[in-house]
Amino acid sequence: MTAPRTIFITGASSGIGLASAKLFYEQGWNVIATMRTPEKDTELKTLDSSRILVNRLDLQDYSSIEPAIRAGIEKFKTINLLLNNAGYGQGGIFECIPRELVQEQFDVNLFGLMDVTRTLLPHFRANGYGGVINVSSGAGFWSLPMSTMYNASKFALEGFTEALSYELQSQNVFVKSIVPHGGVTQTDFVDRFHGTSTAIGESPKSYDEFKARIAASYQKMIAGASVSSHDVTQTIYDAATDGKVQLRYFIGNDARGFLKARYESQSDEEYMTLMRAYFE
Repeated sequence: MTAPRTIFITGASSGIGLASAKLFYEQGWNVIATMRTPEKDTELKTLDSSRILVNRLDLQDYSSIEPAIRAGIEKFKTINLLLNNAGYGQGGIFECIPRELVQEQFDVNLFGLMDVTRTLLPHFRANGYGGVINVSSGAGFWSLPMSTMYNASKFALEGFTEALSYELQSQNVFVKSIVPHGGVTQTDFVDRFHGTSTAIGESPKSYDEFKARIAASYQKMIAGASVSSHDVTQTIYDAATDGKVQLRYFIGNDARGFLKARYESQSDEEYMTLMRAYFE
């Protein structure tokens, strides 16, 4: 009898991470579900403890990474797939964002993700196989106003993921990017995004008219959200199991035309004209 495969998930306390933990578990996988505060979990710990491990991992606490991975290997012997899901969006006028909040955005969305990946790669190489799936965003392909830090972190993630895919293909380790766009329901992303914007504080009055206009645009975007965290999770599962040499999996409704603008514009000038028109 073939042993169950094992997935290691970051940010499994809610949204896409929680939905992924449930789906892979339902499909017979062993699940290592990590989160900052595992003591608050009320769902995953009710599942069969022989096939699930809920453990602490905080991407801003480097010392928490290796113990979480080691505990997973000790319990299940082998990890087959890493799902880098943890992340959040930071909003606000760039001029007003202090350096420490810039650092926090990159620590969670990029540097911590890199740390987890780097720590797990020797295990994959020793086994002769493995997979890394990074949850990205349309924000890694087109930029939005008052989203400078989130865009910057996701653009960097896309560049890292693509470059890493070349390196790890030589080690029989696949790398894939899941790209939700158009708005995902059943997550706390929007609330946290607006929360970070509020926490930054007041911006100069000269930005007031601009902020009001952008707020109206964002309301339209939020109202058009049509992809659930479960839809994204199914795409993650498909990417993990389809055996395809495919880097990116886009999922979402391109009703705003951002994806079309990025890939079908005949020039950068045409692309920027289309994008700016949405926020006028």
